[in-house]
Amino acid sequence: MEDELRIALPDQVDPLALRSMDADLPVTTLSGPTMGTTWRLHAVLPRGLGAARVTEVIEARLEALVAQMSHWEPQSALCRFNAAPAGHWQILPPAFAHVMQEALTIAEASEGAFSPAIGRLVDLWGFGPPGPVAQAPAPTAVAEALPPSDWRLLKLEEGRLYQPGGLSLDLSGIAKGYAADALAGDLAKLGVIHQLVEVGGELVGKGLRPDGQPWWVDLETPEQTGLPDLRVGLHGLAVATSGSYVRGLHNLDPRTGAPATSGVVACSVIHASAMSADGWASAFSVLDPHSGMALATRLGLAVRWVIRMADERFSEEISPALAHMLAQ
Repeated sequence: MEDELRIALPDQVDPLALRSMDADLPVTTLSGPTMGTTWRLHAVLPRGLGAARVTEVIEARLEALVAQMSHWEPQSALCRFNAAPAGHWQILPPAFAHVMQEALTIAEASEGAFSPAIGRLVDLWGFGPPGPVAQAPAPTAVAEALPPSDWRLLKLEEGRLYQPGGLSLDLSGIAKGYAADALAGDLAKLGVIHQLVEVGGELVGKGLRPDGQPWWVDLETPEQTGLPDLRVGLHGLAVATSGSYVRGLHNLDPRTGAPATSGVVACSVIHASAMSADGWASAFSVLDPHSGMALATRLGLAVRWVIRMADERFSEEISPALAHMLAQ
C-alpha cells in the first residue's frame, strides 16, 4: 500500500500556458526567509527577466505584508490594532482588509472553528511573541481570555476594522496563504506565467513545467500512517496543509481556547486561492472530521484528512470534490 501513488488533477488546462511553453528555458529556483519561515519559488523566467529583479519584487511584497499583518512585529498595523482602545476604528491597508474579510467569512461558515481573533489565546499557550510557556495555562486563565477573543465582536466596514476592546488579532492561520497568492500575482505582472510559489508550506502553482507537466506537489502524509501518497498537479491551483504531526497540538480551537482534540493529524485543502485553502485547512483541523466532511461537501471544497483514531491507527477521508480530481 505504501508504494501506491494517487494523482489529483485540475479540470482543465489553461490554453495560454500551453501556448507560452518553452522547453529550452530552465526552471529557476529562488528562496529566502520570511514570516518566521521561508519562501521558495520555482519558475520559468521569461527571457530578459533576471533572478535579481524577481527576488527584489518578492522581498518587497513580503516586507510590506509583514508590516501589515505580523503578530510578531510591534509596529505592524495588526499590532497597532491589538493595542488600540475600545471603540477605535482602524483603517486597514487593502491587503489586510482583504485577508480580514476572508477570515471573517471562514469564521462564520465554520461556526468559529477558525477565528482571526485568537491572539490572546495564542500568546497564552506560548505560541506567540511572548514565547513558550513552561506549562499549559490554567483553565481560569483560558476562561478569562475567551470572551474578548470572540470574532463576532469584530466589525469590518468599508476597509475599517472596529476594536471592541482587548481583542487581539492573529492571522497566522491564513496570512501565509495570502502571501503566496500575492507573490504569484506579482510574478504574473512580471510576465512569469509558469511558476510554483511556496510560503511556509502553502503553495500556488501556475502554468506548466518546461516538460509540459504541471507542478507536482505531494500532500503531506506522516510516514507512520502507512497511507498511500497523494500527488496534486498544481495548475491554476493552490494547496495548504494544517495539522498536529509536525508541531504537535498547536491548532487552537477558538471555541474552547484549548488545543483541538479533533484527531486530525493533517488536513490539506486544494483551492483556487492559497489564502482560502490556508484558512480552511486551519478550520478543518479543528472541526471533528464528520462535521468537516459535511461542511466540505456542502461547500464543494477539495479536502483530505489524515485522522488518528482511538486505537492509534490512522484513517483517511477525502471529500467528494477531491475524489472528483482523483478520477480525472
